[in-house]
Amino acid sequence: MKLSNSKNHIDAYGYFFTAANQPLERRDFTIPEITSDQVPDQVVVEVAGCGLCHTDIGFITGSVKTKHEPPLILGHEISGRVVAAGPLFEKILGKNVIIPAVLPCGECELCRGERDNICQAQKMPGNDFHGGFASHIAVPGRFLCELPSGLGSFQLPQLSVVADAVTTPYQSLKRSGLKKGDLAIVIGTGGIGIYMVQHAKNAGASVIALDIDGKKLEKAREQGADAVICTTGLSEKDVKDRIRALVAEHRFPKHQWKVFETSGSAAGQSAGFSLLSFAGVLGIVGFTMEKLNVRLSNVMAYDADVFGNWGCRPAYYAPVVQDVLSGKIKLRENIREYPLDSINEVIPLALAHKLEKRAIFKP
Repeated sequence: MKLSNSKNHIDAYGYFFTAANQPLERRDFTIPEITSDQVPDQVVVEVAGCGLCHTDIGFITGSVKTKHEPPLILGHEISGRVVAAGPLFEKILGKNVIIPAVLPCGECELCRGERDNICQAQKMPGNDFHGGFASHIAVPGRFLCELPSGLGSFQLPQLSVVADAVTTPYQSLKRSGLKKGDLAIVIGTGGIGIYMVQHAKNAGASVIALDIDGKKLEKAREQGADAVICTTGLSEKDVKDRIRALVAEHRFPKHQWKVFETSGSAAGQSAGFSLLSFAGVLGIVGFTMEKLNVRLSNVMAYDADVFGNWGCRPAYYAPVVQDVLSGKIKLRENIREYPLDSINEVIPLALAHKLEKRAIFKP
């Protein structure tokens, strides 16, 4: 946890994922000296906060495999302060930063084509290398999002979830081409969906939110949804009929619906596909290993677009941070902070769907 003047390294600790469905293990580790020319592009960030994401839960249960074999420190929603830097990034020493969940190479064909979020040489904290459920993390410095000197009423740990939960739906909005006056339908109003609702509303769209959880729908309405539908017990036809009734009642657009599937469930993805409309758009934002049986000819018949969304381009972080700090995006209402040492008590609550707010762990 400190910089050793004699050995010029940083002593740190973290919670290591070792095997599926096992408690994370607290271990000490050492980050070697990074100020030499051998690693000129690296920095060390003292972690202020790290959010617990649906993807982390997938790793912990074994339903999704990490790229780096365990033992591995998970966590990819990270904010903190740069406490050591290689020669190329000494200018951000001491700065507060958010670490993008997707760190591209910046040089390849995809990066040059502004699709750097899916760079095939990308590195993801808590997946490709040790992540943020730790006191410190060593990362490439190139694409870190430097925060303004004043954070207003926010504390640095609270901004950690910008790294995925808030930026991922923003990129989805950009990809969809959503504009003022459109109808956005958000399926799933959890950790990512609640921000999809807000981004769409801020862009001038009318928003209908769908979920199986009434409490989440209440929150979605409070944070921008014009209408909500609890889908528990409803067939896909029932859902579509209710949306059509809302369209007629509120004079929402009849066509060109922008549908965002954020639940990461097969049921949600199937519902999203069923809501394709003429010239509509379906964005698959949530992830599941389950498979669907769908008729792809619907995409042709509706002249519709379907896209997937992986993370967020680092270039989009600055405007999202600005929206959060200005209050255009409500964030504090959706998070709860915990000591990092309580992580093994909080994870079972997440597995049991008993967390009403996104957990942020503070070392």
